[in-house]
Amino acid sequence: MSQTNIPQQMQQVFDESDCLYSLDELQKAVAEIGREISDELADKNPILLSIMNGGLVFSGQLMPHLNFPLQLDYLHATRYRAETSGGDLDWLVEPSIEMTNRIVVILDDILDEGHTLKAIIDYCEAQGAERVYTAVLLDKQHDRKAFKGFKADFEGLIVEDRFVFGFGMDYQGYWRNAAGIYAVKGL
Repeated sequence: MSQTNIPQQMQQVFDESDCLYSLDELQKAVAEIGREISDELADKNPILLSIMNGGLVFSGQLMPHLNFPLQLDYLHATRYRAETSGGDLDWLVEPSIEMTNRIVVILDDILDEGHTLKAIIDYCEAQGAERVYTAVLLDKQHDRKAFKGFKADFEGLIVEDRFVFGFGMDYQGYWRNAAGIYAVKGL
């Protein structure tokens, strides 16, 4: 792909995509997740771990809905590297907060197959976390989960089995800034 054609090609992807959820629908879902996390964990002194880059927007939107003491950290582990399908897990940044005997909530954009999320859960448990919760904005519906019945503890919206982008999720490194959830035409 020529660098000069990228903006036009990415605009075409956006223009041809289907909007699955509006910004308003996403903000309502994030507020509901915030209420659920607050009800469950407000008195537990949790560590929230945002998974970069996809979880950045979700985490930032979620924080104002959590009106209790917490610590926030991040990690960067990826299987995608701006591609549309995953490969081996690549750890780029590990969390800096000590997790021993702490409640940890992993924040991510989407539960697709869940291989990355499962590896991060295992990592947190190996670091001594008392309990690890997961919170995702989207749960993609299909039968390819990392293990049977894999669900997040807190989830916002269900999405069909298509390649989605927006609200922190990318398409080939672009459109994390899209104010909604969009599905790529044909994917």
